[in-house]
Amino acid sequence: MLTAEDHVRVADAIRAAEARTDGEISAVIAPESDSYADVTLHWALLLALLPLAFFATFPGVLHWVATLIDPWAGEPSLRLVATYLLLKTAASFVIGWLIFRIPRVKLTLTPDATKERRVRRRAILLFQVGTERRTATRTGVLVYLSLAERRAEIVADESIQSKVGGEEWGDAMVALLDGVRAGRPGDGIAAAIGKIADVLAQHFPHTGTDPNELPDRLIQL
Repeated sequence: MLTAEDHVRVADAIRAAEARTDGEISAVIAPESDSYADVTLHWALLLALLPLAFFATFPGVLHWVATLIDPWAGEPSLRLVATYLLLKTAASFVIGWLIFRIPRVKLTLTPDATKERRVRRRAILLFQVGTERRTATRTGVLVYLSLAERRAEIVADESIQSKVGGEEWGDAMVALLDGVRAGRPGDGIAAAIGKIADVLAQHFPHTGTDPNELPDRLIQL
């Protein structure tokens, strides 16, 4: 969780960075980038299929269970067997859905590649809404941190992309994620903004003619 001091620290870092460059920096932090409802559903469906797979492999067990349910029926009826399998499948699905929607379990079961894509997609969406082409010189940069996934993205406007390669943001990403791992996301964001300013100052040094067009504060979703 971020404190009021973290917000002040990040705002100060943005103002200090923009004093060195004509670039504009936005910072956004989110609890998570996606609900991952599809991941929960997929795992719940997989768990629901396990009873069917088990009884298909060991049909004798199904016959024994059906006999326990109605010992006087002799040979279990097809209706009894089908009803039992339906209830077992439905119960497995509901139990799985309840378990797999627990945030820690859900994120643990989500592939890293999926989390990376979802974080990137959310960062681009937020950039398009709040930063892209919001500056006259097309020099906006978004720093985005998603806490649940512990992943971050840096997205830049077209003028910056034409001059700055993605690898130049490496130091900023390292500083940001180091802060998150240490339990100090505010410090990580502030440090990353300083590293971003180092890059922007080389390609877009401060001229004093570019107005401040983006808010100098940390946006917490």
